[in-house]
Amino acid sequence: MTAPSPGEARETSGATTGGLLRYVRAVSGEDAVARALEQAGVPYTADQLEDQAIWWSYETRIRLFEAATEVVGDPRLMFHVGAAALQTGLAHSIVILLRAMGTPRQVFRQLPRAVAKFSTTSTMEIIESRATSATIRFTLHPGFEHSRLDCIYAQGLLTTVPTVFGLPPAEIEHDECESDGAPSCLYRLTWDRRSRLPGRRRDGRARDLELTALRGQLRTLQSASTELVGSDDVDTALERIIARAAEAVLAPAYLLAVEGPGGGAPLVHSAGLDPDEVPALAAALLAGADLGPHAVAVEVASARRSHGRLAAIYPTGEGVMGDEVALLAAYAGHAAAALDLIIALEGARQEAERAGALLALAHELSAATDSGAVTAVVSEALPRIVGCTSAGILMWDAASGSLQTHSSVGLSDTGTDLIQTTMLRAEDVPELVGMLTDREPRIISSATSSPALQTLLRGIGTEDVVAVPLLADATFLGVATAGWGAGEAPKTLDGDVVARLRGVGDQATTALQKARLLATVRHQATHDSLTGLPNRTLFLEQLESAIPEARDGAHLGVLFCDLDRFKQVNDTLGHAAGDELLRQVAARLRSAVRPGDTVGRLSGDEFAIILPGLIDPDDARGLADRVAGCFIEPFRLEGTLVTVGTSVGVAVQVTGAVQSADLLLRQADAAMYRHKQHGRRSVRTSS
Repeated sequence: MTAPSPGEARETSGATTGGLLRYVRAVSGEDAVARALEQAGVPYTADQLEDQAIWWSYETRIRLFEAATEVVGDPRLMFHVGAAALQTGLAHSIVILLRAMGTPRQVFRQLPRAVAKFSTTSTMEIIESRATSATIRFTLHPGFEHSRLDCIYAQGLLTTVPTVFGLPPAEIEHDECESDGAPSCLYRLTWDRRSRLPGRRRDGRARDLELTALRGQLRTLQSASTELVGSDDVDTALERIIARAAEAVLAPAYLLAVEGPGGGAPLVHSAGLDPDEVPALAAALLAGADLGPHAVAVEVASARRSHGRLAAIYPTGEGVMGDEVALLAAYAGHAAAALDLIIALEGARQEAERAGALLALAHELSAATDSGAVTAVVSEALPRIVGCTSAGILMWDAASGSLQTHSSVGLSDTGTDLIQTTMLRAEDVPELVGMLTDREPRIISSATSSPALQTLLRGIGTEDVVAVPLLADATFLGVATAGWGAGEAPKTLDGDVVARLRGVGDQATTALQKARLLATVRHQATHDSLTGLPNRTLFLEQLESAIPEARDGAHLGVLFCDLDRFKQVNDTLGHAAGDELLRQVAARLRSAVRPGDTVGRLSGDEFAIILPGLIDPDDARGLADRVAGCFIEPFRLEGTLVTVGTSVGVAVQVTGAVQSADLLLRQADAAMYRHKQHGRRSVRTSS
């Protein structure tokens, strides 16, 4: 079923438009239907207009009446359409309900309720109802323009009531019409108490009509069952439940509210209701409240569970008639069985997706080589595995006693900025203190959390959070979190949710340990173990990467430093003192250079410095003098003040020349030796 456009008012049942098109097709063919639709100028197909589950505006109804009358060329067409309504597929439930009333008189007494199932634009009143006669008043509601064709259609429809019981059609008199200026349309009907046909033919005709209706209703039920079982997801199933219920029990409005799968927020589908009214009505419906005499409500329940409730709603108490509860319950039963199946399939699909997500997580973590990559991969995987709407990894900084977010997903840009810049200090967050103490997960609600945490959760739009500690043996590494917005969290968070989050946390912990080990190994391979400075390999890599950035106004310089007579320190004071001297030299060099410069230890007593972004090549000489100045003050080695000199060579990248890192370093090395030849300084010692 394809719904009409959002602007189409729900004022006329598809039973009316469908009956018209089927009659036109029967008397004039399919081409006449197509021409009528074209002339009416309605942007809908015949299939849509014949669907009894869809409601249309009064304007669409009248345009179709006018176009069909002109195409067929019969000014009494709408009377014939109304008179043939029982034979052209009027809602099967209505036929059965009318038959159950026993006599035309009883039907006419209940007719205002039946009319409310087809139109919301007029009110019917029974002025008088006797054994073989009835007087009826129709009044069009204010705001609608009366149509004589609509009046003619109503006359034809009214004459069919006796035929439900095998009697001849009623005779009708119509002396007062709104189209002629009367305040209402007044109809006087009379009918024979008995059929002119023999009893067997009369009873047979009535039974045939009822049998046709029963068969039609059975087909609709079977179709509904097939459609519901064939639904791909819960939302599709709910839409189909509404559509089929609308076909079974004609009403201008429907409301379906079922519990969310997995304990999430209730799923609500409606038709014909003011969107502002739906939340309150849905809550009342789910709570089992009485929606009033203008509503028919039934349970959507199977033998396994109750899913929720389904209601057909009328503007007033008019419209509810007969045993509609049983009829609506039949569709609700089919719906419940289909929902059982869909939810079971959805659960199996979710478990398969989680298993796939866990395998993918393991694969991605095996390729993650640093902590940043690990936390990003884990955060991305958590919503698929846990079923949360947001997730994050917070790492523990023992020095500051705080947690800080390393990665997050599922938050707005504002929320992401807030959580990335917020440090959760143990002294401000009792929940963190508790986790540090007992190493157990925490289920946190923004409504009951500590003030600092409450401010953060509300700022990022999260209402419920599950947090599990990341533990490497006894070491607290951080926290993995899964979060939900208002009304999104499952009913219980302390079961599967915690277990799944813990499982992911264990994988994250292992990966973080591996990443830290790799970082240690990588650091050892590229840094000098004594001073912590980049070694020759890393220094040349960084120098090579800086060369392309060199240009006029951003020259690249290299300093090469060699300690004068470093061997004499080792021989005089020992190798431990020599090592301490190298560490102190490294510290002084780091303090002498600019923040963007790189100091490296190439070997033994040889150090080098990368100087990027020099405004003038001569600036390198000034930095070389600053480096040389680091050695004016003596070094204290094992209680002895030792004065050590240095020789410094300078090389600057020539703009436009093709130079390599190795060549620049050799040039600086050569310059250093030229400097050294100007004279050596002896190592002097003093106590």
